[in-house]
Amino acid sequence: MNNHQEKLDSLPIGTGKKTKLYSLMYKHGPANGMMQILPIDQGLEHGPSDFFTNFESKDPEYQFKIALNGNYSGIAIQIGLAEKYMNKYAGKIPLVLKLNGKTKIPSDDYAFSPLVSDVQDAVRLGASAVGYTLYVGSPSQDKDFIQFSKVRKDAEKFGMPVIVWAYPRGKDIEAKGGHESLYAIDYAARVAHELGADVIKLNFALSDKNTLGKCPEPYKSLDISEEDAMSMVIKSAGKSLVIISGGGKVDDNTLMRKTRICMKAGASGIIFGRNIWQRKYDEAIKISKELQNLLREF
Repeated sequence: MNNHQEKLDSLPIGTGKKTKLYSLMYKHGPANGMMQILPIDQGLEHGPSDFFTNFESKDPEYQFKIALNGNYSGIAIQIGLAEKYMNKYAGKIPLVLKLNGKTKIPSDDYAFSPLVSDVQDAVRLGASAVGYTLYVGSPSQDKDFIQFSKVRKDAEKFGMPVIVWAYPRGKDIEAKGGHESLYAIDYAARVAHELGADVIKLNFALSDKNTLGKCPEPYKSLDISEEDAMSMVIKSAGKSLVIISGGGKVDDNTLMRKTRICMKAGASGIIFGRNIWQRKYDEAIKISKELQNLLREF
């Protein structure tokens, strides 16, 4: 039995959740206990400007085609895309239904992402998991926690795994090193774990001396490698699985290097969007397969 199977077997979750996670981890994608998910919620979260790099990507069919032919573990989308496009791919690509969302038009100072669908929608659409964005550190986190509590309870009732997009946000976070600092990402991992996430989506934590120097103690005094920093974050996630976000598009060497660091640190997969579908189709399939081969090494 490999370490990933042991980790899945040891998760203290119900049979329904475990069955769906097994499908994501062993029946699709790398199929070795790693997840490779393609998100296309950026049209709502960032706006259509994200599709300007590759105009083909504005049509959701483009991402679905990549997810299908790139053999992804799943595709993460909002309710509108799920209802309009998913039927054609039902059973072929596992669905992660994103339950909440917001635009980037207002400032993130009071970031809050309201529900736009629910766990029952996910069940109706045959989803393998639901996604929820939690803004850790935002002044609006009190109502965020309450909203997430209802999602968690519904997910438990219906045996639906919950993937939490644990995103540090707000002026207080920015004043303590920024939303991608080790302090912020480590805190977000712990919060999502304590609130009941089954899987936690996290950004790569910045642990350079310049960034750490702006963080509170004890982070401020750390002298730590990138891999040790990510290991710290993944330990803070406890028995929740961790998948790593790709963020904005970077060069291939950086993408592969960061992926390898996170997998060596104990992550259970990746959820890369813009780094995939902002490319031409053949390039997107090529990098998808290269990443999948890398995930199969662990």
